[in-house]
Amino acid sequence: MDNRPIGVFDSGLGGLTAVKELERVLPRESVVYFGDTGRVPYGTRSRETVRRYARQDMAFLAAHHVKAVLAACGTVSSTAADIGAGLPVPYFDVVGPTARAAASRTQRGIVGVIGTSATIHSGAYSRALRGLSPDLQVLAKPCPLFVPLVESGFVEPGDPVARLAAERYLAPLREAGADVLILGCTHYPILSQTIAQVMGPGVALVDSGREAALALAEGLEAAGLLCGPDVPRQAEYYVTDAPEGFDAIAELFLGHTVDARQIDIEAY
Repeated sequence: MDNRPIGVFDSGLGGLTAVKELERVLPRESVVYFGDTGRVPYGTRSRETVRRYARQDMAFLAAHHVKAVLAACGTVSSTAADIGAGLPVPYFDVVGPTARAAASRTQRGIVGVIGTSATIHSGAYSRALRGLSPDLQVLAKPCPLFVPLVESGFVEPGDPVARLAAERYLAPLREAGADVLILGCTHYPILSQTIAQVMGPGVALVDSGREAALALAEGLEAAGLLCGPDVPRQAEYYVTDAPEGFDAIAELFLGHTVDARQIDIEAY
């Protein structure tokens, strides 16, 4: 058993999709969440900048003595896949688990992938999917407006701004016959109802945050790192910008209040 918390980081709010799943599958586990809201989005940054940000994010979590780190960020996972190699604790990202889930769910062999510009241009999901099944047809589309829409609170189902962006981005994937759509940025599941409406009822959405959280849960159990039965759960949330907006959207999404604290990430 290991009673230390799980560390989760993302460029902003998106990693809460992974936290929500961790609350469901590992309800006793404590979590330290870091959202780099002052530097969001990562998806428009250079690879070198993303790597520097990710190292600082992980250093912050390491200072909180976490027992595992989940990069709940599609951009970090796809453009800096080796970034967790030097950590003294297990490291998990979103690409592998999400690709495996998508490959197992497609019936037509046509998988759509949406993500930040950096994620799509990295080709990480395409390589992972074709590594699992070389015959898969992979249709990748960057959706750069989705992250700022989420961070700005345009998250209600049917929001006309989010719907317009979704129609513009997703129409080519729908028309090409994709029957599975990877939400390759962990912000995107927060818009899942709008995305599902645009794609139609025959398309399965694969939530990268959810799949990564499930993989982490399996990994901790296999390694004997789950917490003991009588340990009180704690959850701490940290951000790099004013926390009020984060708290409001986090409560809407998680279904309970959070009290995020602002920190100076440059100290790490």
